[in-house]
Amino acid sequence: MKNIFFICAFSLIAFTGCTDDDEILSTGDSTNIELLPNNKPNDVLNARLFEVINLDYPGLEKVKSHYEAKEYYYAAHELLKYYRNRSDINNPNINLINPTITASEQNIADQALDFRFYVRNFKESVDASGNEIYYSFKKDGKIDWDFVPAEITDQEFKSQKHRHQWMLPQAKAYRVKQDEKYFQSWMDVYSDWLKTFPCPEEDIVNKDNVQWYGLQPAERVLSQIDILPYFIQSINFTPEWLSIFLTAFADEVECTRKNYFTDGSNIYVTQVQAVTTAGMLMPEFKNSAEWLTEGSQKISEQVTAQFLADGVQVELDPSYHIGVVDGFYNIYKLAMLNNKLDLFPSNYIELLKKASRFVMDIIYPNYTIDNFNDTRSSSYSKSVILKNLKKYMEMFPEDEEIRWMATEGNQGTKPAKLVQVYDAAGYYMLRSGWEKDATMMILKNNKNTDNKWHCQPDNGTFGLYHKGRNFCPDAGVYSYGGTSSSNADRAAFAATAMHNTMTRNKKDIAKNYMNGRLLLQESKNNMDILVTENQSYSDLTHRRAIFFIRDKKIFILVDEGYGTGSTPTVNLNFKLCPSKNDVIIDDESASYQYGAHTIFADNNNMLFKTFVETTEGYAAENNTAYVSEKLGEKTHQRRFYQVNITKPANGAARFITVIYPFMGHRTKRFFQWSGKMGERF
Repeated sequence: MKNIFFICAFSLIAFTGCTDDDEILSTGDSTNIELLPNNKPNDVLNARLFEVINLDYPGLEKVKSHYEAKEYYYAAHELLKYYRNRSDINNPNINLINPTITASEQNIADQALDFRFYVRNFKESVDASGNEIYYSFKKDGKIDWDFVPAEITDQEFKSQKHRHQWMLPQAKAYRVKQDEKYFQSWMDVYSDWLKTFPCPEEDIVNKDNVQWYGLQPAERVLSQIDILPYFIQSINFTPEWLSIFLTAFADEVECTRKNYFTDGSNIYVTQVQAVTTAGMLMPEFKNSAEWLTEGSQKISEQVTAQFLADGVQVELDPSYHIGVVDGFYNIYKLAMLNNKLDLFPSNYIELLKKASRFVMDIIYPNYTIDNFNDTRSSSYSKSVILKNLKKYMEMFPEDEEIRWMATEGNQGTKPAKLVQVYDAAGYYMLRSGWEKDATMMILKNNKNTDNKWHCQPDNGTFGLYHKGRNFCPDAGVYSYGGTSSSNADRAAFAATAMHNTMTRNKKDIAKNYMNGRLLLQESKNNMDILVTENQSYSDLTHRRAIFFIRDKKIFILVDEGYGTGSTPTVNLNFKLCPSKNDVIIDDESASYQYGAHTIFADNNNMLFKTFVETTEGYAAENNTAYVSEKLGEKTHQRRFYQVNITKPANGAARFITVIYPFMGHRTKRFFQWSGKMGERF
C-alpha cells in the first residue's frame, strides 16, 4: 500500500512485548511445568471445554493426546501451558514486558476487591483526594447483581454493570503488583456472575435479558481477550478455571454473533469488532475461522456503510463517530500485526480519511468537543482527543494538517480552510483561525429523517468558541432514559427550546421534521456567509443566515420563521455560557431589544443582542437551565433568554441577533437600531 500505516507498530513487537509470550515472566511458581500435576476427576472441568476448542489446532497436540486417552484434566493442563507459552499472537492492547497502570485504574481495581464496581459514567461520590468512589454491590457479604442505586433511573446503569469494566484494571493491577488478591477477586466475581446469569439457551435475546443483550457480551469479549494474558501466569489459574473461562468466552462470542444489531448502529460495529477480534486473537476455537471470516466480511461492508458521503457516522453523534472510527482502526491494526490484511479491502484505510478529518474539524481549537446530540464532553478530554488524532496521524502519515493537529502545531502544516461543510450530515464550521485564541462557530442542522435515536431535535442550534471559552455549550444528554422519570430527564435536556434555535409555541421540532438543508455558503471580502433551513413543523420553516466577519470576530444571525396561513408564537432561544453567574441579561424590551453579555474577569467576553422586525405578540424572558457533560450529572446551571413574536399569517417572523466579542466590561451601548431590518447597526 502507498500508505505506511503503523510502520512503527512492527517494532513494538520487539520492544514492548505486545505478544502473549510470557513464559520468561513467571510469577514465581517454582513448579517444573513439564511435570504433570496430580490427576483429578474429569468432572472438575467444564465438560464443554473440548466441544469448543479445536484439538487439531497447531500446538495442541499434547492436549489432543490426553483427550483421546480420556485424561481430560491432563488435557486441560496442557491447554493452560499452551496459553502461557503461545507466541504467535500479537495483541497491541497489552504490554507484558513493561506493564503499567494509571492511578484511576488502580483505584478501580482496589475498590472492586470490596465489591465496589466501576460502572462507566456512574459514581457514588468523590473523596477528599479527588478519587471517585463507586457504588457497593455488597449485600450480606455477597454480590447483589440486581442492585441499582435509588437515585439512578437511567437504563445505562443496568446495562453498563454487565460489561465488567473493573476487570481489566484488576488484570493490569495483578500484572504490575503480582498480588494474587486481584486474580482471586476476578475469578470469584466472574464465577459468581456466570452462575447468576448463565448464557441463555435460546439463540435470540432481547432487552429483558439485558446481561446478554446488545453491547454487553460484545464488550466482555473485547475485554476478556486482554484480561487473559495479564492473568494467565497466576499460580492460581488452574485447569478447572481455564475450562470455565474458555467455554464462557465461546458463549459470549456466539451470543454476540447471533444477536447482531443490523440497524447499522455503532452497537453493530462493536459487535462485529468483537467477533472479528475473537477470531483473530483466539484462533484455537472450533468456530474461530468462522468468526474471523464472518467478522472481516461485515467489517469490510461497514467501513463504508457506517458513514455518509461526507464521512460522518450515520448516527450523527460526534462521540459515537469517534468510537466507530476507533473500532475500525483497532481491527486494521490487529490484522496488520497478525498478517491478516488480505481479509480486508486494499482501500480500507483510505475509506476512513473523511471520517478522521471530521473529528479534526468539529473539535474546538483548545481540543475540546461540544455536547452535540448524545456526546458527553467530559469523556473527551484533551488527552483523549489527542490520542485519537495520533491514531489518525498513523493512518495518514502524508496528511500534514492532521499531523499539525495531532502534535499541537509542533509538526506538519496548519490547516488552511476556515470553513468546513459536512452537508450530508448537517454540520458546518466557521472559524477565524486554528489557533487556541481563534473564534469558531459550529452550526448543527442534521439530516435525520430516519429518526436516529442519538440525534436530538435541535436543528439550527450552534456552539460558539472564542479564545479558549465555549460561550454557548450544548445542553447535553444527561440520561438515556429507562424509567418514566429518566425518560422525562432525557426529554428535558434534548428539548428544542434548550438549544440555540427556533421553536413554535416552545414545542419540540416535530418527529420526522429533522431534514436540514444548506441553501448557501460563500466567502468574500473577509466575510463567511452560511444559510441553512429546516422545516421544523408542518406550518413553520426555520431559515438561519449567519454572517461571520472574520477580522472583527462578529456574527450576525438573521432568523426567519415562515409558513402560510397560521399565526403561531415563534420563539428564538439562546443558551449562554457554562454558569448563570457569568451572564448579565440586558432587558431593553421596552424598545423591542433584548440580549445578554458575559462578565468574565479575564476580559474574554461576549455580547448577544436580538432585534425583531414585527412586534405583535412581542415578549422576552430569561431563566436558567442545566448543562450535562456526563450522564446523570448536572454540570452547570446557565442563563438563557428567549424572544417571542407572533408570525404574520402569510409572512415570516424575523429576528436579527448580533454576537460580538469584547474585552473588559460592557459599555453602556454597543449598537443602536431604528427598528427597520434593512438599516445598519
